[in-house]
Amino acid sequence: MKQLKFSHQLCFPIYALSRLITSHYQPLLGELDLTYPQYLVMLLLWEHQSMNVKTLGETLMLDSGTLTPLLKRLEAKKLIKRVRSKEDERVVNIQLTPQGVALEQQAAQIPLRLADSLGVTPAEVQELKDAVTPLLYRLKPALKC
Repeated sequence: MKQLKFSHQLCFPIYALSRLITSHYQPLLGELDLTYPQYLVMLLLWEHQSMNVKTLGETLMLDSGTLTPLLKRLEAKKLIKRVRSKEDERVVNIQLTPQGVALEQQAAQIPLRLADSLGVTPAEVQELKDAVTPLLYRLKPALKC
C-alpha cells in the first residue's frame, strides 16, 4: 500500500526535525540554565511582561500538569513569581522578577546562534516557520490542552 510507505509520511520529518532543532537549543540554553520549555515560557513573558497561567498553557499547548511544575522550577530559580489576581483569586498571574528581566539580555543572541548552529539563514528559519505555523494553528483546536 503506497499510502503506508515511510517516505510518504508527514509525521516523521516533522518529528525528527523538531527533535534535532531542540537538540541544537540545548547547549545554548544550558548557558542560561534553562530547559527548552522554560525558554518558551520566558520568551512569552519577555514579550508580554505578565501572563496568567491559563493563557500561558493555551499558548504553549501545555496542560496544567505539565505547566505547573515547569513554573515552580522557574520560580525556584527566582526568574518568575506567581501572583494571585486581586479581582479573581482563582487566576494566577506569572510575572518576571528582576533576574528574569535581566536574563533577556543574555538570551538575545540565541535565535541567531541557533540559526548558525543549524547552518541556515534567519530567512530560511522564517520560511520554515511560515510554512508550518498555519497548519499548527488549524490543528490546535483539536488538541485537548
